[in-house]
Amino acid sequence: MLHLRNYIGGELVAPAAGRYLPNIEPATGQVFSHIPDSDANDIARAVAAAEAALPAWRLLPAEDRGRLLVRVAELIERDLDRLAAAESQDNGKPVTLAQAVDIPRAASNFAFFGTAAQHFASETHFQEGVALNYTVRHPLGVVGCISPWNLPLYLFTWKIAPALAAGCCVVAKPSEITPYTAYLLSELCIEAGLPAGVLNIVHGTGPGAGQAIVEHPAIKAISFTGGTKTGEHIARTAAPMFKKLSLELGGKNPNIIFADCNLAEAVQTSLRSSFANQGQICLCGSRIFVERSIYEAFKTEFLAGVAQLTVGDPQAAGSRQGALVSEAHLQKVLSYIELAHLEGGTLLAGGRRVQLEGRCADGYFLQPTVFEGLGPDCRVNREEIFGPVVTLTPFDTEEEALRWANGTDYGLAATIWTRDLNRAHRVAHALQSGIVWVNTWLHRDLRTPFGGMKSSGVGREGGLEALRFFTEPQSITIKL
Repeated sequence: MLHLRNYIGGELVAPAAGRYLPNIEPATGQVFSHIPDSDANDIARAVAAAEAALPAWRLLPAEDRGRLLVRVAELIERDLDRLAAAESQDNGKPVTLAQAVDIPRAASNFAFFGTAAQHFASETHFQEGVALNYTVRHPLGVVGCISPWNLPLYLFTWKIAPALAAGCCVVAKPSEITPYTAYLLSELCIEAGLPAGVLNIVHGTGPGAGQAIVEHPAIKAISFTGGTKTGEHIARTAAPMFKKLSLELGGKNPNIIFADCNLAEAVQTSLRSSFANQGQICLCGSRIFVERSIYEAFKTEFLAGVAQLTVGDPQAAGSRQGALVSEAHLQKVLSYIELAHLEGGTLLAGGRRVQLEGRCADGYFLQPTVFEGLGPDCRVNREEIFGPVVTLTPFDTEEEALRWANGTDYGLAATIWTRDLNRAHRVAHALQSGIVWVNTWLHRDLRTPFGGMKSSGVGREGGLEALRFFTEPQSITIKL
């Protein structure tokens, strides 16, 4: 039985109160480790360690900070198989997915921001014969990073790496549901020689450790990814303290598929965007709008693809769908399937819990599920389910598709399928969405800003936007 520890001041330490939480493997329903149930005392200790490390870290040249981050990236790449196995055990996702996406992208986060800090230029404005005005960007100081359970190491490093690159020190909390790879990252940071206190990883619940991070007066900014309701709570707490906030929240993302698309590509990519990671990605396209003239053809091919999505042990190479992250989350998704029936939907595929044999007999497995016949204004088409449940809806006009696509409180991501370049631009600009993909999905360029509109969040992550978030601009004027 594993007992994870906090990473504070460069050391792996037990929680101050000596309390631990059980960590359950979703594929088996069994406890496989215990994690610290940290509280405000642990956060205070982590903040003190970060404050002690801050003066030297913020003055360290960006090139030297970057070398340390690149070294962490190299160690993640070295341990890819071990980290992928841990991610799969902790989260329930197929180990092949963790090997192909989660762990490589975590390494890329450290590598990218390790070099990006050296190219982070400030502005200079010359007033002829009058003055020279230039901007300096100073590290904010100690910052808090709180990450979700769906892409544990991937999104954890997405926050930590730019904060460290900018010269901040970090107090970070991974999800208590999926803490394992964050703990392994602690070990890699020690091996990489990261100075003590620069990064502190404290495990625990949202009310216990997370709230203490948000409330601590010495923490100057909060970067959070998670549910919209939790984001609202964080904003209510942090805003009166004048902390900077970056909130990446929920999504109810549309796929708009026009008749002139490449149908085969649209089907195959829509299968990925619907069911990758069991639909537990904030960017998954859970509402698929298809132009009526190709609706039946798309539906036939899509359902044939769904039938090939093998639900099985995440450790098995042939499993395309693993377990949902917890029993509670499984029950939430099942409740939306029941709601879809009540709202008049027609079940086309799935809809039931999967009972496997052997070691996974008690796991949290669910069939990939498809409904049609649901109106665009029903709850199933407006609320975030965050599971392997999608709806198919035919549309007749571009205006109709846009109205339905924009008809939720969310605005994180959208996908357009068309060969018409003018239409692609026109529809993309009309979508109330922070991210729009045309003829692709989850295409990643670390230089681009990432984030949503409306209830999908505040601020942007990625590229220079992340480095700007973790720094404070100072304008200096020199009279000539």
